[in-house]
Formats: sequence, structure tokens, C-alpha cells
Amino acid sequence: MADGDMQGEGVGYWDLDRLVTDLAAARSRWRQEQQHHAEYGAEGFPSRANLVKITGALCGALFPLRLGPSFVRLHNEDAYVAETLQTVLSRLYGQIRLELIYAMKDDPIAAVDAAAARIIGEFAHSLPALRTLLDSDVEAAFLGDPAARSVDEVLICYPSMLAIIHHRLAHRLYELGAPLVARIISEIAHSHTGIDIHPGARIGHGFFIDHGTGVVIGETAIVGDRVRLYQGVTLGARSFPSDEKGALEKAQPRHPIIEDDVVIYAGATVLGRIIIGSRSVIGGNVWLTESVPADSNVRQAKARHEVTSRVEVSAPHRVHALLESTDGIGENI
Repeated sequence: MADGDMQGEGVGYWDLDRLVTDLAAARSRWRQEQQHHAEYGAEGFPSRANLVKITGALCGALFPLRLGPSFVRLHNEDAYVAETLQTVLSRLYGQIRLELIYAMKDDPIAAVDAAAARIIGEFAHSLPALRTLLDSDVEAAFLGDPAARSVDEVLICYPSMLAIIHHRLAHRLYELGAPLVARIISEIAHSHTGIDIHPGARIGHGFFIDHGTGVVIGETAIVGDRVRLYQGVTLGARSFPSDEKGALEKAQPRHPIIEDDVVIYAGATVLGRIIIGSRSVIGGNVWLTESVPADSNVRQAKARHEVTSRVEVSAPHRVHALLESTDGIGENI
């Protein structure tokens, strides 16, 4: 049977008019219940797909010879940066404007345009300082990882650098008043790297995440200078305060403060508004909910254990075969 015949017969399996009517009714109920949120869709919505392209272009403008297109060379990098920024900043302005139409729904459109212009202008002029800050992150990764053979390798290969670049961009937009666009940018990096950094988190210079997968840094976390984290580290909240109606209070300080030169090893969980003092070392798999002073060394308590040979316990004949082998290699094992 032809595809057209199948499609024609399939129409009888559902009542399209009823589906459209019922979906419209469901949307109407939702909008009435959520009127205090308005709805982005009334004027448009910041696009994740567009922001993927925008952040990719911003990465290229910040590091043209390494993260830009292959045709960029020393002789044409300034021209490439100029052309890229002219286009990408205009597109980013459009995404910010869509967010502000919702956030400033009671203001005239001229005020929305002015606010979006202010944000994109200040963001644009922040880019040289962001590049310098990111240089310190690249250098920290190179100096902190014995496997790194060059700063170029760090920039091109390390997923943590992708996450940090996105965070630096997102955090600046968050500060300037575009938190939704900032959150989308941070989630783009999260989906690519497995590193989840809320754009509200404040992170100092020389930041390095080794390996990175599974790292979580919450909205109100404050991270000092020259801090190093390993995979699976969580800087999270211990509790979530609520108001008299039971709704969660937003943006309350609830995540840790990590002071300068702290190292936190793989799998450690640091929860609540506690302070980890400068130059402290937090060992792997530690669960920490209390502040520690500067120069602390926090380790997981050692469990008592006994080391035995699995081979000797489960297959003693294999041990004998090894001992009796003439060449000492034990080919029969």
C-alpha cells in the first residue's frame, strides 16, 4: 500500500478538531493559573538554538586562532573579530530584548529597547577583560595538570575550558540583568560537558576544573582565586528556605564560599553557606557541611580493611601454576 494511502487511512484514528480544541483549553487553563508569570511566547522567546550559534561565535571572537574558523590567520584575525562581533552582538541584543519584553512587561517598549541596549553595550565592552580572565584560567589548567603539554591543548581539548568560557560570558549577562539568556548559555555548556555551573556563581581568576564530569556549582556559590576542583565535586545547598506559603525563597545565600588557593578532590560534596578557608585541601568523597579554617586538610576517615589475594582465595590451583611455571610468567593463568 502506498504511503499516501496509509496516511489517508490514519486520519480516522484521531479527531483532529477535538485535539486542537482540547490543547487550546489546556493552554488557556495553564495561562490563567500562571498569570503572575505572564508568557514569553506572547512576543517570542530567547532561542536556545540561536544562543548556541551566538556563544560559539563569541568563543571564536575571544580566541580567533584556536576557536575561530580555519581560515583565520594572524594577518586577518582583527578583520574576522570585527565582522563576527558586529553580527553576533546584534543577534545577542535580539535575544536579550526578547527576555526583557517579558521581564519589563509593564514598561513601554522604548524602555525595553533602552535596557537591552545598555546590557549589550556593557557586555561588549567587558569582552577584553573577560579574555584576560580566561587567559588566567587556561594558564591555571596548564600549570595544574601534568598531562597538559601546551596552553593550546588546554583551550582546544579540555571540556572544563568550554564550561568556564560559557560561564564567564553567562555570568556577565546575569550581572547585567539578562538571567534567562545567561541560564540558557550555561545549560548549553552543561549539555556538552557534564559540568553544571549556575550563571549566578561568582568565580575568581585562575579557576581550573580537572576532568570535570559531574561538577555542580550552585547559584550563590562564591569561589576565590586559583581554586582547583576535580570531577564529581558538588558545591551545593543544604536546605531550601521557604516563605509562609511554603514557596521556596529565591536567590537566598545557600551555597558555599570557597576562599583562595583551595583544592577539592574528586567526589567531594560541600553543602550549605559554609566557608572553606584559604589554602585548604578537601579530600576525595568527603561530605562537608561545616566551615573549616584556613590551611585545613579534610580527609575521609579510613575504613578498616584487609587485603587478600582474590586468586589465592578463589582459585589456588592458579597460584600453584604460576609458581611452577618455568619462565616465571605464568602463561597458564
